[in-house]
Amino acid sequence: MSKAPLIVGLGGTVRAGSSTERALGVALRAAEAAGAETRLLGGEFLSRLPIFDPRPSGPTAEQTELAEAIRTADGVIVASPGYHGSLSGVIKNALDTLELTRDDPTPYFQGKPVGTIITADGWQAAGTTLMALRAIIHAMRGWPTPFGAALNAGTSLFDEAGECREAKDAWQLATVAEQVMDFAQMRARQ
Repeated sequence: MSKAPLIVGLGGTVRAGSSTERALGVALRAAEAAGAETRLLGGEFLSRLPIFDPRPSGPTAEQTELAEAIRTADGVIVASPGYHGSLSGVIKNALDTLELTRDDPTPYFQGKPVGTIITADGWQAAGTTLMALRAIIHAMRGWPTPFGAALNAGTSLFDEAGECREAKDAWQLATVAEQVMDFAQMRARQ
């Protein structure tokens, strides 16, 4: 690529310092280490998004900001907690908001690699949430990376510095970032 790829991280919860947003931060730092520019649209941003209403009343500034960030991204990483076996409402609302890109020449996630990160209090919720998120990404014309990170938040995942306590978790998050970067670079060479 002639320029550094832009990787947009979308995720977290409305709770500051959530394990989901921290996991997304680790993945974005791995993408930066591989040469990417990154942008985080985390829980604080997501909490300001109004519930998406498809009626033509005009988007809010936050909705426009989200749509524009995805339009300009070379790759995306979406991180969601597993709530009751599926993704959280704030993540689903953000994805629904991308309906604003419907009439774009490349709508939704078309042509973009999309990495997935799930944090959940147990493996069952992590697995079902990962499957649901990957299905949504497919429906939105994105390329889900072959590997999706699933972290069991039933234990303390991060140390005081925000780094993974377990090497296996750090590996998962780095692998998601690496695959998003690889796909973005392959796409740029076309």
